[in-house]
Amino acid sequence: MAVGLALLVSADPVAIQQFSHALQELSITPDISREVPAAVGLLNRRKFEAVIVDLQLGEQSGLILDEVYISPSNRTAVTFGISNNDADTTAAFRKKSQFVFERPLSAESIHKTLKPAYGLILRERRRYFRCPVSIPVIIQRQSRQEVRCNSINISGGGMALSTHIPLVSGESVRVQFTLPDHEAPVVAESTICWSKTGDLGVRFVSVSDEHKSELQAWLSQKLEQILPEFVADQFRKAECSSK
Repeated sequence: MAVGLALLVSADPVAIQQFSHALQELSITPDISREVPAAVGLLNRRKFEAVIVDLQLGEQSGLILDEVYISPSNRTAVTFGISNNDADTTAAFRKKSQFVFERPLSAESIHKTLKPAYGLILRERRRYFRCPVSIPVIIQRQSRQEVRCNSINISGGGMALSTHIPLVSGESVRVQFTLPDHEAPVVAESTICWSKTGDLGVRFVSVSDEHKSELQAWLSQKLEQILPEFVADQFRKAECSSK
């Protein structure tokens, strides 16, 4: 399983080849876009753990990071720039991005910059990781009969559920579920964020610190189990450094 997805925006075939290889070695899947409008479109449709922008694209390259910061799902992505050997442009870009790859590029220089950023990418992956799991869930509604259903997946911020009982988007509910191999139930004040035939999405609004820590620990364990071993080792190190 890939650690995450990186948006690579560049029209330089050599840079594309170098970064694709370096990212794949770290189990990060590159999604390549050679034009700024296409990249902006991708940011509006997909979740990325990292965004890499080549400054050789010109002034429009800054628009991509502007779009990252206003994107609901990508504003916390780890951001990188690839220098264009223009000191002024690169300096300005440093203020927008977290890391900058300096030209001339090499496998060694790319890995040197990716290494300190890797822990951030892993944390970003954990933040949005959705674990497929089917467990019983009770939805408690205000002044209405509770709904019993099953989960489809769960993340730190919410869960997808399978139910034939129609619920309205925006409705405030309380969900209760017990994680596998746990005894005490997790209770979360929540909001129905989407609903379609047979399925609905729930966003957690308020969860106790105890239940939040329990859920995060369980999700971290599940994510670690499906990562390649060398990535799982880096994930454990990132987990330790964040505590």
